[in-house]
Amino acid sequence: MVKNLIKNLTSSLLESLRDLAPILAVITFFQLVILQEHIPDLPALLGGIFLVAIGLTLFVYGLRIGLFPIGESMAHSFAGKGSLFWILVFAFALGFGTTIAEPALIAVGNEAAVVAADGGMIASTPESIKNYADGLRFTVALSVGLAIVIGVLRIIRGWPIQYLIISGYICVVIMTIFAPPWIIGIAYDSGGVTTSTITVPLVTALGVGLATSIRGRNPMTDGFGLIAFASLTPMIFVMGYGMLL
Repeated sequence: MVKNLIKNLTSSLLESLRDLAPILAVITFFQLVILQEHIPDLPALLGGIFLVAIGLTLFVYGLRIGLFPIGESMAHSFAGKGSLFWILVFAFALGFGTTIAEPALIAVGNEAAVVAADGGMIASTPESIKNYADGLRFTVALSVGLAIVIGVLRIIRGWPIQYLIISGYICVVIMTIFAPPWIIGIAYDSGGVTTSTITVPLVTALGVGLATSIRGRNPMTDGFGLIAFASLTPMIFVMGYGMLL
């Protein structure tokens, strides 16, 4: 058991170092060849790289043994019960919960609130800044919850994904014309930050597990696509949030 754990962690660490190698090569090349400057505080940089590699290794290994299996297992269980209501409730709760906990969204929400206060869009008080950041986070979380519900319904009903995605982006383009300019960039970024470290593994596992459990569905063609909805709906909801403000 311990030997297998060490072997798996070592393999994951080597994969993490391999994935980090191109980034390190680019930074080193531009720092030494183009800028022709020494790398500042090299020991701290190497220590940081080591910590990043360790963190990435543990995170990826945790996904493999924990989040992916439990996501697929719960999808199988809900599909086996045959209750559409509880599948949709679980889908919404999963999308909402993972998005609220998303570190990237928290960072973007806090930064957007500070910039909005500096730009005079909201009052420059701690309470207003907190309310704006929380409002943005909850808006995005609600949109992702709804997106996962739509994606699950698509898998269950067999709806073509391309029509839903095209319709959604047409809505995004139309709303971009009428939304306040200061919210558009935030809305577009919100679509990206939701598809990050926590949301993607669980939502992907849910889609694949559900498609595997339903007769007539292909996990390859039907199991994927939930993340596309999770990227799309935040742009619509956040622009709507900006219009209301």
